[in-house]
Amino acid sequence: MGITTYSLQTIRKELQQLDSSQISALCLRLAKYKKENKELLSYLLFEADNEPHYIESVKQEMEQLFKELPSRSFQAAKSLRKVLRLMNKHVKFMASKAAEIELLVFYGQQYLQYIDRHTSYKPVRQLLIKPLEKAGKLVNSLHEDLQYDHLPAFEQLVQDADTRMSWINKHDFL
Repeated sequence: MGITTYSLQTIRKELQQLDSSQISALCLRLAKYKKENKELLSYLLFEADNEPHYIESVKQEMEQLFKELPSRSFQAAKSLRKVLRLMNKHVKFMASKAAEIELLVFYGQQYLQYIDRHTSYKPVRQLLIKPLEKAGKLVNSLHEDLQYDHLPAFEQLVQDADTRMSWINKHDFL
């Protein structure tokens, strides 16, 4: 026999009936059992009010992982996936398209700086192409004012990728 999973609307109604000490106890119990829940709760309590600082700390962590990239293509692909998982986890916490674009552009810049431009290993190449495609879609889905803020950085990244990597065509992304 499985546990019944209720909808978010039902859970929201039930939570509204509880007092703050009961809600606090439930939150602590959730945080106790899964690391990601604890990280999300930590972000919401301590970091959400200063998103630019949080983005900078994520960038520093990503940069450190890029500096530690192995030289062999197979291990580099595994490490790049690790960087993307870390970035996606933090993006999920922030729930902001603008922050996601900023981190994707930073990822692309770091990729261009640390990855061998002559690599023929397709998974390593795809680990630049897919984030570029995702960033392009996100930029296009933003409001015009936000597009104006993020489009120059994205276009510069695509231009740099086109000049540095022979296997990138900027017309595929712009």
